Amino acid sequence: MEFSCQWLAQYVDLPADPQELARRLTAAGLAVEGVSTHGDDTVLDVDVTTNRPDCMNHFGLAREIAVLFDVPLRRPPAAPAEDLERTAEAARVTLDDLEGCPRFTARLVRGVRIGPSPEWLRRRLESIGLRPINNVVDVTNFILWELGQPLHAYDFAKLAGGPGGTIVVRRARAGETLVTLDGVERELDPEILVIADAERPVGLAGVMGGLASEVTAETRDVLIEGAHFDRKAVRTTAKRLGMHTDASHRFERGADPEICGEAVSRAAALIAEVAGGIVPAGVLDVRDTTKTWTRHGRLNLAKLDAFAGVHVDPADAERWLTGLGFGVDRSGGPGENVWGITVPSWRYFDFQPRPEPPHETYPQDLYEEVLRVFGLDRIPAALPGIPGADAPRAENLIRRDRVRRQLAASGYAEAIHFAFLDPARDAAFPSLRPAAQPIRLANPISEQLSVLRRSLVPNLVETARFNQRRGLPAVRTFEIANVFYERAQGGIPDQPEHVGLVCGGRLGNPWEREVELDLFDLKGTVDALADAFGIRLEARPADLPGVLAGNSAELLRVQGGEVVGWFGRVAEQEGYPLYAAELATAALAGGDVSLKVELPSRFPGISADFTFTHALDTPWAEIERAIRELAPPDLVAWKLKDRYRGPGVPEGAVNTTLSFHYNARERSLTQEEVNARQGALNQELERRFGWKG
Repeated sequence: MEFSCQWLAQYVDLPADPQELARRLTAAGLAVEGVSTHGDDTVLDVDVTTNRPDCMNHFGLAREIAVLFDVPLRRPPAAPAEDLERTAEAARVTLDDLEGCPRFTARLVRGVRIGPSPEWLRRRLESIGLRPINNVVDVTNFILWELGQPLHAYDFAKLAGGPGGTIVVRRARAGETLVTLDGVERELDPEILVIADAERPVGLAGVMGGLASEVTAETRDVLIEGAHFDRKAVRTTAKRLGMHTDASHRFERGADPEICGEAVSRAAALIAEVAGGIVPAGVLDVRDTTKTWTRHGRLNLAKLDAFAGVHVDPADAERWLTGLGFGVDRSGGPGENVWGITVPSWRYFDFQPRPEPPHETYPQDLYEEVLRVFGLDRIPAALPGIPGADAPRAENLIRRDRVRRQLAASGYAEAIHFAFLDPARDAAFPSLRPAAQPIRLANPISEQLSVLRRSLVPNLVETARFNQRRGLPAVRTFEIANVFYERAQGGIPDQPEHVGLVCGGRLGNPWEREVELDLFDLKGTVDALADAFGIRLEARPADLPGVLAGNSAELLRVQGGEVVGWFGRVAEQEGYPLYAAELATAALAGGDVSLKVELPSRFPGISADFTFTHALDTPWAEIERAIRELAPPDLVAWKLKDRYRGPGVPEGAVNTTLSFHYNARERSLTQEEVNARQGALNQELERRFGWKG
């Protein structure tokens, strides 16, 4: 917004250097974005934030300057010479909508002569980019930019309602229209607040007047409207009709509700001065008597100093607040350093009360009011003192970072998704708590995002398919985040942290060996993740929704035996196959990750292979568990060497070859010793798992 320095100088003595004025205003929260000249005048371009409508006028900005430079503030005169006739006898106002218009003031000027404005008035308006129209309209624009109160002037003779004009503030009726001052016919509806006479709408409340009652060269009697309108009502009208005016800009942000009477009196005096005429006595003031615009708060000076980190002189704080229009009651609180503060009406909408009793304004708002005048640049930059020792990072945060590092090292990229899902997608994949029903959102973004996720896999699969459709030859993604389960007793949902993985496709390139990712690659990644935390997992075949039968399993934690995850091949067929896994990260806690170093034996070891036939559906975990249970002395390692199905192997069976390695620490083992130990182990494995078909 542009402000004329010559205009400001009517109310306050300005510093000689406009740049110093710009610097101080900027430091006080009213950023001056430019200083320019207009003839012999200097114009400030000030960025007035939306919460400061009190400074969207010259007198409001002058009030700030008076406090910043500790100089007197001169209030413009607002008392016109009055005639014997009374305004209340000539005009009537009815407020049918007190919520939309809690206060309406008006003054009448009779016998005006419409014509050009005097030079001083035209220069004031032109300095801030406004076009002069005529002496009456120019005065209403002048008052808007002087005091911040939007006004409207009606040709009093054009208002219907008997011998005197009648004003009714009401909602528009269905089918009503209004041609506004810009010549556009507007279709109205009952949501729009209008100013009407006894027969028809004559203006859009807080936005723009009507063409039928505008001031013209033939106008002799002028009714000046100065009202306070509800911010929401003005915003509704402006948005519905696609309009934005200087008046609506201020009303939407909260104009001063207590300046209406002063503004219409000031306007009446100026109109009588520049257009002639006489002013009937008194202000017609109709208002909601139950409505007040007063807020209160408390300023604790000790807490102000602690908040700012610097001492503020109480005498300065009182002088600044008083200059800005705040009421200061030194006995307004418990203790001599706690003051009672009354917020002025022009800051009513800026200082919102706290919801809890005693519903006073937030003290931080008062701190800011003092400190911006004190000078935010004078507050020393210092880190706040935090007592006590630094606390270690939470265990779950450490675990989350380790999971990320481990999976990134395995070639997986992290993805982040919404916590919302389509109910059908949510039900299409396994959940670690299948009995828990999905939690529906009360106000979802869309039906496709209407439940909280119970699994991370659906979104990961969707992302993998998205990349697959765009030609990506392989995907390896993971996500670590919360899932949501409804509690049986109600209340806040349980939100355990899970890690989900999806992989598929071919790695490598045509001139090198390509590797096709499969279920074993995924299981290896999960096993490596568990191993990094010192946890052992076992896979148990299971039929799960959304994954292929025979290609899926539950993951059990060996230390405890509970189900902590699952993995399998995604049943949805599109492009190359995808493989998914999900694991509760809490299952990774409590493992032994300490390093254990043992010197290798200096004696040679002996290896022995064993091949036996067993059922195809025998889980490897059971064979591994049996070997660990039956392990003979000096057996230091074993591994799967080969699996064979084909001629010579019964249907439903498989030949498995295992390799065992023996190594004693204190001597060399003989072949006979190894044969005896391995033979006993082979015999027990045959007994437990050998083919019996």
